[in-house]
Amino acid sequence: MKNKIYKSLLLTLLVGASFSTTSCGTDYIEDVQNKGAFDTDNYFQNEQQSFSALVGVYDILRKYAGGFENTVTFVNAASDDFYAGGGSSTDGAGIQGFSNYSINPIIMPQSYWNNFYQGIARANLLVERIPNATMADNTRKRFVAEAKTLRALYYFELLRMFKNIPLILKTISATDDYYNIPQSDPNAVYAQIEADLLESIPNLPMTVDNQNKGRITQGAARAILGKIYLYHNKKDLAAAQFIEVNGTPGQTSQYGYHLIANYADLWKVDNKFTTESILEVMHTNKGNSDWPFWGQGNDEGNSICIMVGLRSYTLTNVLNNNAPDLVSGWAFNPVTEDLYNFMQNDPRLDATIFNAKKLVQEGKITYSGAYRDSGYFLNKFLPRTADKTNLPGPVELNFRQNYIAIRLADTYLMEAEALNGAGARAQALLDAVRARVGLASVPVSMQAIKDERRRELAGEGHRWFDLVRWGDAPSKLGARGFVAGKNEILPIPFNELTNTALVQNPGY
Repeated sequence: MKNKIYKSLLLTLLVGASFSTTSCGTDYIEDVQNKGAFDTDNYFQNEQQSFSALVGVYDILRKYAGGFENTVTFVNAASDDFYAGGGSSTDGAGIQGFSNYSINPIIMPQSYWNNFYQGIARANLLVERIPNATMADNTRKRFVAEAKTLRALYYFELLRMFKNIPLILKTISATDDYYNIPQSDPNAVYAQIEADLLESIPNLPMTVDNQNKGRITQGAARAILGKIYLYHNKKDLAAAQFIEVNGTPGQTSQYGYHLIANYADLWKVDNKFTTESILEVMHTNKGNSDWPFWGQGNDEGNSICIMVGLRSYTLTNVLNNNAPDLVSGWAFNPVTEDLYNFMQNDPRLDATIFNAKKLVQEGKITYSGAYRDSGYFLNKFLPRTADKTNLPGPVELNFRQNYIAIRLADTYLMEAEALNGAGARAQALLDAVRARVGLASVPVSMQAIKDERRRELAGEGHRWFDLVRWGDAPSKLGARGFVAGKNEILPIPFNELTNTALVQNPGY
C-alpha cells in the first residue's frame, strides 16, 4: 500500500516518535512507518533516562526564539509595533500574511501546531512511563510536575493561537484512530491545564541552583498559571497566583525575584538568569547549529538576532564613530513609526529601538533598506559582532542570547490588570515598573497599564496577544486588515485537516 497522507502531526503523537530524529518538517508518512524511532517500552528504566526524556520536553521552549518560524518575530509582525519586514513582500509567506492579515490555511506555518504538539507528546510519554522507573519518589514527582507544567504551557500557546484544538493526554499508537481525534471545548482544555498546574506546583522546588537554571520552579509554574487564568478571564484567581510570584512590589519576592536596577542590562547576552527572570529559554552556540537542521528542533541558537539585524550594515570611517558594531542581518520586524513616536521621552527608548535613520544622517553607518524599512529596528535582540560565535557553525544560527518568556515586570503588570487597574496594590505594581526606569507615578487605570505594557515589553512577543485579550485588536489593527470575529485566532494549517475530524476555524 502506498498511502501518502499529509499528517506531520501524527509523527509527533505516535508512541516512539516523541524522541526520534525524524524532522518536524516531514510533510507525509508512507505506510504509517515511523522511521528512526526507538523502542520506548525499553526506555524510562531509571532517573538518567527519565531526565533525558524530560530535557526533550523542555526543548520545545526554543520555539519562542529558534528557527525562521520563531514565535516572537511572527507575532511581533502582526502587532501595531512592527511590520513583517524581510527582503521583500514574499520573504516568508506566513509572517507576511500574518502581518497584513491575508493569512490562510495554506501559508499558515505548520510548525506552530506541530511543535507544541510534539512537546505535548513527549510530556505524555514521560508521565505514562516514569511511574515504573527506578528513582527517588520526590524526584519522580518533580519530573512529572515539570512535564505537566510544560504540557500546560504548550496547550496554552495552542489555545491562544488556534483556540479549537484536540486535548490529548496519552500517547497515541499506530493502532489508534488518530484521524478522528476531535477538537475539544476550549474551556475543557483550560480546565485541564489549570488543574495540572495546581497539582504540580507543590512538587516543584522554590528555587534552583546554578546548575539547574532554566528548569521550572514553583514561581514559574505560578506565573504560567496566573497568565492562563488571566486569558481565561478568571481575574481573581490570576491575581491570587501573581501575588505569590510578585510579593511586595519593588522588593524581593519569596522566590527571589526582584527587578534589576538597569533596564538595558536585560538585553546583555551574558546577563542570563537575572533576578527578574521567571521563565527563561536557553540558547547557546555550543550546539554548532547548521543549516541542514535549522528550525528542525536540533538547533540551539537564537534566531531572532539575525532576523532583526539590518541588511548590509557597515560602519563608516568617520572620526570617533560610536555607532555599534553589528552583524548584518535579514531586516525582519522593522519598528513602526507609531511605536517610535509612542516611546518618545521614555527612558526605555534606546534599549528598545535602534535608530538607524539618525546614524545614517550623522554619516556613521550605511545599510540597505529592505521591505517596509522605517529606519528603526528592535535593539533588544540586534546581532552584535562581539556576540558572534567562536565555534564551528554559521554565525547567523549561533547567537546565544537567551529569550525571557516571562519576567517580573510582566507579572507585575499582569497582576495590576487582573486587579482591573484599580486599588492601592495595582498602583504600587505600576509604580514599581516605572520607578525602575526613573519615571514618576501616574494614576493607575487599565489604559495606564496597557500603555506601560507596550513600552516595557515592546518587541518581546506579547503585544499582539495583549491587543486580542483586551478586545483592542480591531481598532488598533483594522487598518492592517484585521477582521473582528476572525483574526483573533489563526487558521489551522491545511495539511492538519486532510482526512481528519478537525474542523477549520471560522472565517478561514
